Amino acid sequence: MSKENCYHCGLDCNAERTEFDEKSFCCNGCRTVYEILNQNQLTGYYDLESNPGTAPTDFRGKFDYLDNEDIAEQLIEFDDQETSVANFYIPTIHCSSCIWVLENLHKLNDGIKIALVNFPKKEVRITFRKGEISLKEVVELIASIGYEPYISLDSTNVKSSKTDRKLIYQVAIAGFAFGNVMMLSFPEYFQMDEYWLNRYKPFFRGLMFLLSLPALLYSGQDYFSSAFKGLKHGILNIDVPISLGILVLFFRSSYEIISQTGQGYFDSLTGLIFFLLLGKIFQQKTYGFLSFERDYKSYFPIAVTRIAGNNEEQNISIHEIQQGDRLLIRNDEIIPVDGILISKEGMIDYSFVTGESIPVSKRSGDKLYAGGKQTRGAIEMEAIETVKQSYLTQLWSHDVFHKENPKNIKSLTDSISKQFTIIILSIALISGIYWYFEDKSAAFQVVSAILIIACPCALALSAPFSLGNMIRLFGKHKFYLKNTAVIESMAKVNAVVFDKTGTITSNRKSEIIYEGQVLDNSELSMIKTLLRSSNHPLSRILYDHIDSSDLGDLSEFEEFTSKGIEGRIDNKRILLGSASFVGMKDEKGLDTAVYVSFENKVKGKFIFKNAYRKGLREMIKELDLKYKISLLSGDNEGEKARLEDLLPEIEKLLFNQKPEDKLEFIKSMQENKEHVMMLGDGLNDAGALAQSNVGVAISENINVFSPACDGILDASRFEQLPDFLRLSNSTIVVIKVSFAISFLYNIIGLLFAVTGNLSPIVAAILMPISSISVVLFATVSTNYLAKKILS
Repeated sequence: MSKENCYHCGLDCNAERTEFDEKSFCCNGCRTVYEILNQNQLTGYYDLESNPGTAPTDFRGKFDYLDNEDIAEQLIEFDDQETSVANFYIPTIHCSSCIWVLENLHKLNDGIKIALVNFPKKEVRITFRKGEISLKEVVELIASIGYEPYISLDSTNVKSSKTDRKLIYQVAIAGFAFGNVMMLSFPEYFQMDEYWLNRYKPFFRGLMFLLSLPALLYSGQDYFSSAFKGLKHGILNIDVPISLGILVLFFRSSYEIISQTGQGYFDSLTGLIFFLLLGKIFQQKTYGFLSFERDYKSYFPIAVTRIAGNNEEQNISIHEIQQGDRLLIRNDEIIPVDGILISKEGMIDYSFVTGESIPVSKRSGDKLYAGGKQTRGAIEMEAIETVKQSYLTQLWSHDVFHKENPKNIKSLTDSISKQFTIIILSIALISGIYWYFEDKSAAFQVVSAILIIACPCALALSAPFSLGNMIRLFGKHKFYLKNTAVIESMAKVNAVVFDKTGTITSNRKSEIIYEGQVLDNSELSMIKTLLRSSNHPLSRILYDHIDSSDLGDLSEFEEFTSKGIEGRIDNKRILLGSASFVGMKDEKGLDTAVYVSFENKVKGKFIFKNAYRKGLREMIKELDLKYKISLLSGDNEGEKARLEDLLPEIEKLLFNQKPEDKLEFIKSMQENKEHVMMLGDGLNDAGALAQSNVGVAISENINVFSPACDGILDASRFEQLPDFLRLSNSTIVVIKVSFAISFLYNIIGLLFAVTGNLSPIVAAILMPISSISVVLFATVSTNYLAKKILS
C-alpha cells in the first residue's frame, strides 16, 4: 500500500491506495470530477498541468436562489427566450488547463453553446440554450468540476474592477519586515562594540531571521510559483532569476546566522522583495489608468437617431442616450442599448452576441438587447437604460474578430526575455565560479547582485505601455482602434485602398439633381419612407434632401447590397437603386445616380454630384510618397475622368465593384505580399474590411459600428490619416528605443555586479527604478510625438 497526493487537486489523500487502485483522490468530490471528465473524453485536462484542479465542496442547495427569475435576470446579460449569455467571475482559474476545461464545457452538456475565458480577469462568458439547461444548472456544472463562480448580487448593477488586495497585503508585510530588519541591523552596520549588543547579538539576528520568513513565504510566493510553473513547462520566464536571487540571499543569510559567521543579508532580502512589489504596484496602477482611459473616455464616435416629441429626428452620440429616449434603428444598424420594441415587429441578428446567425423575430413590447443588429427595415424602440460602453468595447474586441498576427511585438518581447534569462543565468554561474576561487565571501554578493539587477522587467514593459498610451492618444483625436495589435499592423502597411461613396466623398455636401417624370408629394413621401430604413450613404443623403414631413406605412423592406432597396408602401411596390436593379440598361459614363421605380415603372433618377472631403488631394499626395494607393467604387465610371484629374497618384481606379469584388481585390494584393489598409463606410465594405490587414470605417452621422473593422475614424479627422500612419511607425521606434534603454540599464548594472561593486540591496532599488524610467520614457515620448504630429 502507498500514500499519494490526490490525482485531481494535488492535496494529501486521507486514504491509502492499494496496488489495485488506478488513481487516488482526497475526497469523493475530486473522484466525481475525474469521472465526469473521463466519461466525456476530457482527461487531456490533466496533460496540460499536473493536479490543476481544486477540491469541489458540497454545494447541494447552495444555488437554489437562481431558480428565482428576478435574481437570475440580474446575472444574465442577454436573453431572447432561446439563448442566454452570462458572465461569471471564477477566482480559481490559474493555469492553461483551467482555460481548456472551461472552454470545453459544451462537451459536458449540449445545452452550452460557447464558453470563452478571459484569463487576466478570471472570468468566463457562457452562452447557453435556455430550453436545455438553466442558469442554476450552468452554475452547478462549473462548480461540480472545481470552478465555483463568485456571485455577489450587490455588484450585479455596477461591475467595479476587482482590487488585488493580496498584492497590497504582500507589500505591507514586506515593508514591515524590511523596516524592522533595517532597524535591527544598525548595530551591525556601524560595527558597535558594546557589551549588551554583543551579548544579545544572536537574539537580534534570530529576530531578523523570523521577520524575513513572512516576507519570503507570503510576499515573495508569487515569484516562486511563477518560476516553478515556468520551469515545469520548460519555460524560462523573468521570475526565474528573481526567485534564484531571493533564495540565494535567504539560504546564505540563514547559514551565516546558524553558523554564527555573520549577520546575513536579511535587510537586502526583505528590501529586495519590498521594492520588487512596489514596482509591480506601479505597473498595475499605470496600466490600469491606460485601460480606464481606453474603456470609458474613448467612446465610439457612432451616432444614433433619437426621435423627439414633435417627431423631429436628431442625430446624437450614443453616450447621450438617456433612459426613456425613443430611438430609430435603421436597417443593419447595431442596437446600442437595451430597450423595448415600439414598432409592430423587428428582425434582430444577435450573431455578434451569441454567434447564432439566424435573425430572431420580435414583436411590439419585446425586450431588445444591446449588440443586436436590426435587419429588414427600420424599427423604433424605447431605451430602458443608458449605453453600456464597456459592453460595446467587449463586443468589438471579441476574440472571434481578432486577426492573425503571429510576429508581433509581444512575441518578440517574450523571445528576448527567454534568451535574456539564459544569458543572465550563464553570467551568474561563470561569475560565481570565478569569485569563489578569487574571494569566497564576495562570490555570494556578486551572484545575488547579478540575478537581481538583470531582471528584464523594463524590457517587458516597453511594448504594452507604448502601445497602450498611443491607443489612448489616438482615441483623443477621434481615431478609435480595437486593440494595440492594430497599431503594429498599421506600422507594416505598404498599400492603402479607399472606397469612394461615403469614404472619400462627404455625405453632407452633395448636389442632387432629379431627372425624369415629375414626382408628386405622395410619391416623394413614399420615397422618403423607404429611404428612412436604409443606412447606405446615398440613402442618407437623399433622405435629408427630400422635403417631406409625411411618412407612409412601410409594410415590406429589403436591402440588396450594392444594388438598391425595395419596399411596399400603401400596397405599392417601390424600387430605389442602380439602373440594372430597376430593370434599365446601365448607362455608362454618367454621374452617380439612384433610379426610382413605382410598380415596375421607372419614374426617373436622382443624380449626385459628389463633394469630396476636405484635404483629400493633399492627403493622397502625401500618402503616395510611401504607399501604393487604390480606389474601388460600386458606382459607374461617371466620376472617372474627374478622379484621374484630381488624384493622379492613384495606381488602380476600379468602378462597378461589388462587395465580393472588393474582397477579392484585397486578397490578390495580399497574395503579392502587400500589407493592406482598407478604408470604407463600414456597410457595403464589411467583407473587404475584414479581409484587409487593417480595416478602418469612416464615421460621419451614421451608426457604422461593425466588429468587421479594426478602427473607426471620425470623418472630421479623415485628412489626418497620414499622421496616424506616421505615429504608428513612430510608436514602434519608441518601443525599440525602450528596448535599447532596458538593455543599457542591464549592461551597466551587470558590469558593476560582475566586478563585485554592487550590493544586492542597491540592485533591488535600481531594478524598479529602471522599470519606472522605461515606462516614463514610453509615456512621455508617445505624448510628445502625438502632440507634435497631430497638433
